[in-house]
Amino acid sequence: MKELLSKYENKEPEIVFHWNDPETEAEGWTVINSLRGGAAGGGTRMRIGLDMNEVLSLAKTMEVKFTVSGPAIGGAKSGINFDPNDPRKKGVLERWYKAVSPLLKAYYGTGGDLNVDEIHEVIPITEQSGVWHPQEGVFNGHFSPNEADKINRIGQLRHGVIKVLENTNYSPDVSRKYTVADMITGYGVAEAVHHYYDIYGGDIKGKRAIVQGFGNVGAAAAYYLAQMGAKIVGIIDRVGGVINKDGFSFEEIKTMFLTKDGNTLKADNMISFEEINEKVWNLECEIFAPCAASRLITKKQISTMIDTGLEVISCGANVPFADKEIFFGPIMEFTDSRVSLIPDFISNCGMARVFAYFMERKVQMTDEAIFNDTSITIKNAIQNTFDNNSTKTNISNTAFEIALKQLI
Repeated sequence: MKELLSKYENKEPEIVFHWNDPETEAEGWTVINSLRGGAAGGGTRMRIGLDMNEVLSLAKTMEVKFTVSGPAIGGAKSGINFDPNDPRKKGVLERWYKAVSPLLKAYYGTGGDLNVDEIHEVIPITEQSGVWHPQEGVFNGHFSPNEADKINRIGQLRHGVIKVLENTNYSPDVSRKYTVADMITGYGVAEAVHHYYDIYGGDIKGKRAIVQGFGNVGAAAAYYLAQMGAKIVGIIDRVGGVINKDGFSFEEIKTMFLTKDGNTLKADNMISFEEINEKVWNLECEIFAPCAASRLITKKQISTMIDTGLEVISCGANVPFADKEIFFGPIMEFTDSRVSLIPDFISNCGMARVFAYFMERKVQMTDEAIFNDTSITIKNAIQNTFDNNSTKTNISNTAFEIALKQLI
């Protein structure tokens, strides 16, 4: 696996598009790792300090993810080095998408990512630049559909991602109009834990869990884990957190979900970040869901959790460990050799899978069909890993080997 990974990491990307905004200091890149299957896909992010290497590593991560979620295309990513809170953001995005629109029409599909909203920014702004849908390039490059088929599938994709959830099994409150895009990634993170116990042995009910991050992914993961019967004993967010060694009830987690302030935890009995960061890693737990930013988890934190009974990690964040390597750094390797580590490209593939699902010819548009499709995709990936390695360690190592053999 290490040889395959080294070869994959060191291979130069097929296309690098570099842009300097003529009106601000913004700088942007689209990195297309490869045009596998005639196209490539990956979202657009914006943050201060972003550079081309970050975009490149994310493009390679997307390519690995597509081996699980489908379609069988190359990985790509767009990134803009600019302050997302700057009032000039909208203009920057408008000029960016105009510049990158030829790629979006031909062979590149994008979506929302860090600080860039799929529904309110990506879709309307790309439309202004003459792109039918941010995924149009994937349709043209990979599927090569006729005009009528393309119109039908883009319509399906356009309606599906923003579909308001009506089924109370999937929505915390149907009157709040949560969409598929709001909930699907966190759902996948929770389903990965559920399928892990089904396949490797055990029962999720009664297992204690810690969730890191309470944005879209973390809050939804906590909600669905609690719905499955897991006991959330700790939540650590960027402003603070909460602890209950006996586990919060499903109703308590649901209330926290419904009362969060945007992507920030807001709850009674919250303690400061400094205090939660000191205490949470020492809690007894079997499940850990890192769903905050990338590259935060230290070896010391993981070691402490292993000592208190950690069994499985389901990654909601891409590359959650504080390693400098693109994929398999020493902290990740240490963790993988000691506990069951479900890699990010399996556990957080929900949104990528939703895109792939809606790109297929006529599919069912019910909440149950959409969420079941993501669940089955994650289950199949974990089962495939188990079939190649039935031990509870080195799961990520095995999953990477399966993926890389498809790419090299």
